[in-house]
Amino acid sequence: MTNTQQSIPVRVIADPPALGRVRIRMEIAYDGSRFRGVAENTGITTVVGEIRPVLERSVGHELEFSIAGRTDAGVHARAQVLSFDVVERKANPVELSRAVNRNLVPGIVAQSCSVVPDTFDARFSATYRHYRYTVLNRAVPDPFLAATTWWMGMQLNLEVMNQACEPIIGGHDFSSFCRRPKTDVDVSLVRRVSFAQWQDLGDGLLRLDIRANAFCQQMVRALAGTMVDIGRGHLRAGEMGSILAARDRSKAGQVAPPHGLCLWEVGY
Repeated sequence: MTNTQQSIPVRVIADPPALGRVRIRMEIAYDGSRFRGVAENTGITTVVGEIRPVLERSVGHELEFSIAGRTDAGVHARAQVLSFDVVERKANPVELSRAVNRNLVPGIVAQSCSVVPDTFDARFSATYRHYRYTVLNRAVPDPFLAATTWWMGMQLNLEVMNQACEPIIGGHDFSSFCRRPKTDVDVSLVRRVSFAQWQDLGDGLLRLDIRANAFCQQMVRALAGTMVDIGRGHLRAGEMGSILAARDRSKAGQVAPPHGLCLWEVGY
């Protein structure tokens, strides 16, 4: 079976809301430097860990969240989507947004909120995730961009970095670019990348846009870091295909730091 023929994980149909509850879709943005990732984790500050008590006070009951795109510690989001079910009398999108924005700005902002059909699920209804990774390629760093870009003082070759994007398009096993899940269960690391491209935004700003049906842990950062290694001449663009085919994390380049990464869009 060739890489482009490998099976992609099947989307799951989520359970509908319980009787008397309705489903809410909320789109949030946040500064990831304030949080140890989006998903809840005991004893550390996370995005959903901060949102939960605020929304539960607003609706008066416990909530379960579905999340599209589980960002790591330090990663930002412009448009991450959550879904959760609330009792019908509390399903007021304006009040729910206001609760978040009154208590959690500027770290977390509710950008939109709406009642959606029972069949919607933030995670399982998503058809793609779109990330952006930004590099500041200047001789001198910029303190005003330090929180959202990865500074590289040596000149990068954007042409070969874009050549390195070509082999990853399509369905592949991305084991070489993913942190292996901590489980005894055999987890598929096959993902389908539909778009990947570096752009020169001017003034030393280089941006990788990458879109896939889903991403495994550290996948975008490992791809970006490996491509930067190619851009600085530590690896050749022609090696990208063999690194991917090896399915061996040790064959890839460095993992880019989290603060240059932003979850830009989730598609439905």
